[in-house]
Amino acid sequence: MRNICIIISCIIFAAFLQSVSGQSDKPVKELQMELVVTDQQKIILFTGFTITVIVIFLYLARDIILRKKTTYDFNEFDSKKDKTYEKYHSDWSDDFEDFGFRKNSKEEKEFRLESQNKILPDYYKILELPQNATNEEIKNQYRKLAKKAHPDKSKEKGSEEIMVQINKAYEILSNEELRKKYDVYLGKI
Repeated sequence: MRNICIIISCIIFAAFLQSVSGQSDKPVKELQMELVVTDQQKIILFTGFTITVIVIFLYLARDIILRKKTTYDFNEFDSKKDKTYEKYHSDWSDDFEDFGFRKNSKEEKEFRLESQNKILPDYYKILELPQNATNEEIKNQYRKLAKKAHPDKSKEKGSEEIMVQINKAYEILSNEELRKKYDVYLGKI
């Protein structure tokens, strides 16, 4: 703290000496205080000022310029015309998705397409089970059919395709969520 006070005192003293030495009793020619600016200098100053203003504008608008465009930007919505509309309505619903929740899973899309094309396989028939079978029954039946149809155990042609169908049926029916979605598309609810 003491060093800072000494430095400030030295600066004030130097400024005082400079102002005192600048005042003298001798008559001095009057200094010409008029500023003369040529046309070239005016052009350079104006160009520099213009470039500075543009750079400042771009710096302040960088977030707007560089942000990713959404469907809201490309469509005509009422909220763009009437800013109070946005308080009560939301046009952002297509961009919004709850965390941890997907509306359509890959399997659900498969079920829908196969159901529309009428090629949705009946996994209950593949596993030779009734529709109200429990998870334990599904597991036991899968193991039984897998032992019988496994390509290493069975020498029949097509055992690999049968095993693929059994695995897919077990994958769908052993998962409760997938089973519910499958039952909806199969039309068994």
